[in-house]
Amino acid sequence: MTSNTPNPNILPANSPSSGTGVVGSSSNVSPTFSPLYQQIKSLITQSLQAGEWKPGELIPSEMELAARFKVSQGTVRKAIDELSAENLVVRRQGKGTFVATHHEARAQFRFLRLAPDEGVPHYPENKIIEVRRLRAPAEVARLLEIKSGDSVVFIRRVQSFSGVPTILDDLWLPGVIFKGLTAERLNEYKGPMYGLFETEFGTHMIRASEQIRAVCADAVVAELLSIAPGTPLLNVERVSYTYGDKPVELRRGLYLTSQHHYRNELS
Repeated sequence: MTSNTPNPNILPANSPSSGTGVVGSSSNVSPTFSPLYQQIKSLITQSLQAGEWKPGELIPSEMELAARFKVSQGTVRKAIDELSAENLVVRRQGKGTFVATHHEARAQFRFLRLAPDEGVPHYPENKIIEVRRLRAPAEVARLLEIKSGDSVVFIRRVQSFSGVPTILDDLWLPGVIFKGLTAERLNEYKGPMYGLFETEFGTHMIRASEQIRAVCADAVVAELLSIAPGTPLLNVERVSYTYGDKPVELRRGLYLTSQHHYRNELS
């Protein structure tokens, strides 16, 4: 295992790449056919991205959307099924389909994968250690798809479960999007951080890419997590994306797993 001191200006050389976009077209490549429901899905996603329907709001019914796009309800239903599977919308029996929001309990645990070995999962308490603006180092800029030297907001926090420090998070956010984000605002806000990003900065996280490796706590990390130096930790590096596959958060979390485990579902 390796030692891993948090540093807002340095990321490991093998941090996750942001190269997840669609491969560029070539004159030698034949155009591909897009099923009608996929076209409708794209149009609905564009409306979500444009803010036509806000997080938590009811979207038009399948019948209304079918009339709007001049397609069958079955085509709309298939498009919404995929959007629901991707957690962009939420179906509620007897009520309709709503834009997904990070304020829902189910959404909070979608991005928090650390679960207790015993008992029911619950959201941790946050302690903000540091919030400051700095110029994006080259690696941070590359992963956030901004220019090196552009403004970023750096956040360091400790998350505790039942009073036990368990996660040390370092986050980098594009400064142009998160103007006005301060330690005071983060400390005032009692809900999930992604809920704050959604409500006050109009940024909805819809997916994330992660890399996980094992490390050892060095002296700095050990002090922040109240553990002995050399304690095994999970290092979880994440790039989170909003609509249009735009990266809007780079995060490195150091997870103590003596009483928790990292949970994932594959489908």
